[in-house]
Amino acid sequence: MASLRLATRMFSAAADLAAAPAKVSRWEAVKSSKAGKWCRGLLSDYKEACREIVVGARERPLKATVYATLLGGAWACFHTAPDQSSFEATLLDHSNQLGLLSPWIRNATSDGHVQSIVKLRNEGRLRHVNLGLLSLVYHTYHDPDSTLYEAQCSNLSMPWSEFPRRVLDVGFASRWWILDSKMKDYDVNDDEFKYLPAHMQVTSPPTVKEVERNEKLHTESWLTLTVEDEDKDAHAVDKEEESVSEESQTEQLKQTQV
Repeated sequence: MASLRLATRMFSAAADLAAAPAKVSRWEAVKSSKAGKWCRGLLSDYKEACREIVVGARERPLKATVYATLLGGAWACFHTAPDQSSFEATLLDHSNQLGLLSPWIRNATSDGHVQSIVKLRNEGRLRHVNLGLLSLVYHTYHDPDSTLYEAQCSNLSMPWSEFPRRVLDVGFASRWWILDSKMKDYDVNDDEFKYLPAHMQVTSPPTVKEVERNEKLHTESWLTLTVEDEDKDAHAVDKEEESVSEESQTEQLKQTQV
């Protein structure tokens, strides 16, 4: 009787274990959750989009090349957009270049533009904004640290309609284009030539023959001098004439003494 009860308990325990649900792992629980299903759907969407991009690039290679070039150019412009420190370094470099020149030979346009920006920088009125593909440098009325009412009141701030007139430079592809254009021929003072005739104010590039002639003269200037036979004969005749003149002078002196 006891053995029958023991067998009954064993069979009932086995049935309970079989009826109980299997233990689910933590990873399976995460995958079956709402967040897991959303992530799997998102990954499948990205996978399908990438597959369509590859298939479309194979079907239309020219269109894919144009899109890739545009994206690559935008990425390069974004990473090469100059910052404010780059503008200040360029401004300091150009200011030093002008400082090494005499005031008489500086270009008035270059000097005036650089000096005006340096003055705005010293007053704390320069601002820099990065637009992603390019950068802008503009000036404002006041220093942001100024405690004046005009500088702190938001109603008196710069209107957006005046922003294009306040732009000082445009930074693109690691260059400040307006500042570099103003520094063209910075060591040529145009005021020195404004009183000259019109045909002397403009210089034309030399022709090919003039360049060849100048090069030939330059190479000949480095050659050693050679005395020709005619020059030797001329020197000999001159020496003979000098000797004859000296002999005649000595004879005249002897006659005078006698």
